[in-house]
Amino acid sequence: MKYLLAAIATIFAIAVSFSVAASDKGIITKPSKYSVPETLDRLEAVLRSKGVTVFIRIDHSGEAEKVGLKMLPTQLVIFGNPRAGTALMNSSPSVAIDLPLKALAWEDGDGKVWLSYNSPDYMKQRHDLKEEFMKNIAVIGVLVDEALK
Repeated sequence: MKYLLAAIATIFAIAVSFSVAASDKGIITKPSKYSVPETLDRLEAVLRSKGVTVFIRIDHSGEAEKVGLKMLPTQLVIFGNPRAGTALMNSSPSVAIDLPLKALAWEDGDGKVWLSYNSPDYMKQRHDLKEEFMKNIAVIGVLVDEALK
């Protein structure tokens, strides 16, 4: 199991390295003036204050370290609102692959911290979401911006 987690962490690290360049592929990446853990602590506080459920935080770099691998700080938080998400999934079942929502805090090779998440517009196009449901996921940008203040 530890080796599987290490392999996943390594693959994830490679994918993350492309995320800034892949902003046109549905990923929005914003700079953070905080450390990786503090960035997600701030986001989780904003989410909870708005009644959003925080399901889990995954410490990719911490798991890599447990199996003797090095990885720059990288953590993912998975969160959402079951009422809003269920409406989306009932309308377009394939969106379940992208829900619950996720935000990735990661440090690059220069020590800069970033916060990345799936673009709601990309998710709309990818899953042919109806406009009436976009408010359910478009709020992620506002929540991220508040956490990065």
